[in-house]
Amino acid sequence: MNKTLTAASLAFALGTAMTVAATPVAAPMADKEKCFGVALKGKNDCKAGAGTTCAGTSKIDYQGNSWSLVPKGTCEKTASPTSPTGHGQMAEFKERKA
Repeated sequence: MNKTLTAASLAFALGTAMTVAATPVAAPMADKEKCFGVALKGKNDCKAGAGTTCAGTSKIDYQGNSWSLVPKGTCEKTASPTSPTGHGQMAEFKERKA
C-alpha cells in the first residue's frame, strides 16, 4: 500500500511539474509576432534561407529572409535599413542596399 501511494504521489508531482513547465512557453508567444529583416547577424530567431538550420544563422544584419520575435504591433515600426519600407516586415523580402 505504501509503495502504491508513493508511486501515485510521484506520478502526480511529475505530471504537475510538466504542466507548469509547459505553460509559461505558450503565454509569452501570444503577445509576440515574427518580424522579418530586424535581426542582426547571427541573432535571428529562425528562417534564414535555404541550407540554414534556423536560429542564429543569419549571415548579415537585417537579412530579409530571417525573422526575430518582437512584441505584437511593433514589427512594422522597427527600423530595418534593408527593407523596401525602411521597417520590419511581416513576410520575408529581398534586401535593398543599406
